Amino acid sequence: MDSLHKGRKKHMKNELFSIGPFTVYGYGLMIGIGIIAAYLTAESRAKKLKLDPEKIFGLVLWCLIFGYLGSKILYCITVIDEIIADPAFILHSLQNGWVVYGGLIGGILGGYLYCRHKKVNFLSYFDLAVPSVALAQGFGRIGCFLAGCCYGRETESPLGITFTHSDFAPNGVALIPTQEISSLLNFVNFFILINIAKRKKAEGQVGAFYLIFYSIGRFILEFYRGDLGRGSVGSLSTSQFIAIFTLIAGIILVIVSQMLANKGVKAFRVGPGGTAWQAEPESTEAGEAASAAENKTDDEHPESDNTSELEKEDAPEDAAEDSGKE
Repeated sequence: MDSLHKGRKKHMKNELFSIGPFTVYGYGLMIGIGIIAAYLTAESRAKKLKLDPEKIFGLVLWCLIFGYLGSKILYCITVIDEIIADPAFILHSLQNGWVVYGGLIGGILGGYLYCRHKKVNFLSYFDLAVPSVALAQGFGRIGCFLAGCCYGRETESPLGITFTHSDFAPNGVALIPTQEISSLLNFVNFFILINIAKRKKAEGQVGAFYLIFYSIGRFILEFYRGDLGRGSVGSLSTSQFIAIFTLIAGIILVIVSQMLANKGVKAFRVGPGGTAWQAEPESTEAGEAASAAENKTDDEHPESDNTSELEKEDAPEDAAEDSGKE
C-alpha cells in the first residue's frame, strides 16, 4: 500500500541535455514546440479561412511580446510583498515566474493592437488564433510537468506523480498530476474549437468559447493545485478570481456577436464554413449596372446598329467613285 501511495515516480530532470555551454531544458523546449505548432497551425488555417497568412508572423510576434509582459506584470502583482521587501527580486525572477492569465490578457491586447495597426478585422484573427493558443498551452503544460512547476496537492491515489529531482515541486511526495490534466484539457479544447470554427455563425464566437471553456476548466483545476503561493483574492486564487470575469466576458461575446451578426454588422458577419466574410466589390456592381444600362440603350435604338452596318457596306463603293474622279 505504501508503494501505491507514493504514486508514479518521475526521475527525469528539467535539464534534458547540454551542447557545450548551452543546456536544453524540458520546459523551454516544450514552450518552443508549442509556439511553432501554434504558428504553423494558424498559418495553415488562415489560407482556408480566406485570411492573409502573411500577417500571422506579425500577429504571433506581437502576441508573444505583450503576452510575456502581461504574464510578468501579473506575476509581480501576486508577489508584490516580496518585491517591496527586496526590489532585486524582479531581476531574480526574469527567467521564471509567469502567470498564464496575465499572458492571455496581454496576448489578446497585443493581437488587438496589431490588427488595428494593419487595419484588419480583429475578431476574424482572434477566432483564428485561439485554437492555436490552446494547442500551445497543451505543450506548455507538458513543459510544466517536466520542470515540476504548477504541481498539484498531495494525494494517496496511485495516479499521483512523485518528483525526485524537481526544483519546484516537493520531492518524494505523491502529488495530483495537475500539469498532465491541464495539458489534456487544452488539447481537447483545441479540437473542440477547431470544430466550432467550422460551424460558427458570427465572428468572435470561437474566441468566446475559448474563454468559456478555459475559464471553467481553470477554475475547477485550481482547487487541486498545491503551489498556493501565487496570490489570492479572499478564498479564491488569483486565477480563479480572473476566471470569473473571463467566463462572463466569453458568455457576453457569444450572445452579442450573434445579435450583431444577425443585424448585418460587418465586423461580426461570417462567410460559409466559418470563412471570413467577403463583401461584393463595388467595381463589380458598377460594371453590372453600366452593362445593364448599355443593353437597355441598345434595345431602345436598334436601328443605330443597322445604320452603321449599311454605312460600312457603302463605304467601298464611295471610295471607288472618289478614286475614279481623281
